[in-house]
Amino acid sequence: MKFRTDINGLRALAVIAVVLYHFNPPWIRIPGGFAGVDVFFVISGFLMTSIIFRGIERNNFSLIKFYIARANRIIPPLMAMCGVLLLLGWFYLTPVDYRILGKHIAGSSGFISNIFYFKESGYFDAASHEKWLLHTWSLSVEWQFYIVFPIVLIILKKILNFNNIKRVLLIITGCGFLFNVYVSYQNPTYSYFLLPARGWEMMLGGLAYLYPISLNENNKKYCQWLGVMLIVAAYSTMSEKDMWPGYLSLMPVEGAFLILMANYQGGFLKYSIFQRIGTWSYSIYLWHWPVVVIGYYLSIPYFEIMGIPLSILLGYLSYTYIENRKLALKSPSLLRQLTMSMPIWLIIIVGGIAAVVFKNNGFAVDRFPASVNNIVKNIKSTPNRVNCHIYDYQDPTKACEYFGHNIDWAVLGDSHAISISYALANRLKATDQGLKHFSFAGCIPSYGQKNNFSPCARWYNEAADYILQNKQIQNVVLIHRYSAGLYGENGGLYPQLLHKKMPQYAEILASFDSLVLQLAKTKKNVYVIRPIPEMGRSISKLFYENYWVGNPVYNIKSVSLAYYQQRNKDILRHFNNANYPSNVHFVDPTKGFCDYRDCYAVKDAQPLYHDAHHATQQGAEKIVSQIVI
Repeated sequence: MKFRTDINGLRALAVIAVVLYHFNPPWIRIPGGFAGVDVFFVISGFLMTSIIFRGIERNNFSLIKFYIARANRIIPPLMAMCGVLLLLGWFYLTPVDYRILGKHIAGSSGFISNIFYFKESGYFDAASHEKWLLHTWSLSVEWQFYIVFPIVLIILKKILNFNNIKRVLLIITGCGFLFNVYVSYQNPTYSYFLLPARGWEMMLGGLAYLYPISLNENNKKYCQWLGVMLIVAAYSTMSEKDMWPGYLSLMPVEGAFLILMANYQGGFLKYSIFQRIGTWSYSIYLWHWPVVVIGYYLSIPYFEIMGIPLSILLGYLSYTYIENRKLALKSPSLLRQLTMSMPIWLIIIVGGIAAVVFKNNGFAVDRFPASVNNIVKNIKSTPNRVNCHIYDYQDPTKACEYFGHNIDWAVLGDSHAISISYALANRLKATDQGLKHFSFAGCIPSYGQKNNFSPCARWYNEAADYILQNKQIQNVVLIHRYSAGLYGENGGLYPQLLHKKMPQYAEILASFDSLVLQLAKTKKNVYVIRPIPEMGRSISKLFYENYWVGNPVYNIKSVSLAYYQQRNKDILRHFNNANYPSNVHFVDPTKGFCDYRDCYAVKDAQPLYHDAHHATQQGAEKIVSQIVI
């Protein structure tokens, strides 16, 4: 295919938006800049379809050569970036973060990082700025498309002619868009990260190649401008609050589609600045996000002033010295090309080292002084998190039980219940008492509400009913991240506070009270744990801010006690005014986490958190020590 300046300019439009969105400079706000990734998907679909169809039409398409060509372009810059992060991480990351980096690099090496991030959390969540390779989810989606799409076309070619193949692809694209809209309502994280909900965007790019239109120069110009306006409108009007991708993604995707269909080689997209940035766009995209994360960790004011130029410089260097190098082995043997392929060996070496880092828990004992290592090695979640905490409905009868034989305790709540369950169970096993652990991610109090009240409503009601009907269970502990349900997340906002109540505010409080009163009627004791202080920043970030500038890390302050009280003023006031029976007891986490003025992330050389608001085992032990057994 003849080089098209419009495609290169379109790449520039996409990467500029993504970079500006992530750096978020005060002098230009692009709330929908994340849609630049959707534009990239359309371009990829167009180019891959053109390569595959031309090869099939000429009867010289080689699946292996296609994969090798893609690998030679995509993998070397990606592995170079991953290698640099592994090296820097050895010197600067805590073992917990280094272990996670190893996991994410291994996932990126195998182009399955989108699946990892789908399972971990959403793209827009508060912890996103702590994930060095979050942006590689889109590369994984593209690579998965590269693997599947040509195989589908080869199979279709054996049973259909080209016109019918195009019709089938048109139908698949339409169905893919409808599936994306449906899944975006049902499971937004799935639709954001996974290929089945994203594939239609690349397929639509392919349709721009398969169904070209003939326009005169004036109409080409108008078509291109219409496409640009749609993309700019998406960048300026969409935000992370909108359901994405969903039907709204049609705006930037259709805009990119129109630009490709126009095939107009004039206009502003051919300007030198757009051509250069478009040429470096892949490498700029690779490097900009780690630069963003560095700025986040170091809390550098006005970091975008140096961060954006640095991202462009690193992108230029990566393109010039890595991406633009021809690494393909010249050999008539495809087997030899595969076995001696530099990209494959880069994946094996870098991905293998990353896997070793992950398996060895970030090499905690090798990289820090012993006094500091005793702190950082305990910045971790409790062992029961993986096996006993749920994210989707599960029959509550299958909830974990540990450690004693007499299961007369239960803990019910959201993810804050995980460490509390484990720490309390450790105390109970001395008397052979056991505990049943019920926790559902992000679950708001939903007792007595209909199933559509929250994602956990069905589970919550069934779990509560199970506890109420189980006569053996006589002591119940309730814990939630109450203010997140009443007001929303505080991550990334600290020290600011949210003041707008969530729509379910009143129902959440009423549901919780109803459950407490029901439990108090039939159980010996009900323990209500007041809010655990939320830091708004992860313990890793706070650790870096202190350790790497030489500050003591044995006591690291997190938030002021005044901030805690203001953040949780409504639920604390509600508890203070509650007229609960005498067998309902309150447990106050601030007694172990705070002094008269400040709360702590690390206290007396013990890490109290493993992220921004979830307690470690040491932190949970300070809380459950107040529970009378």
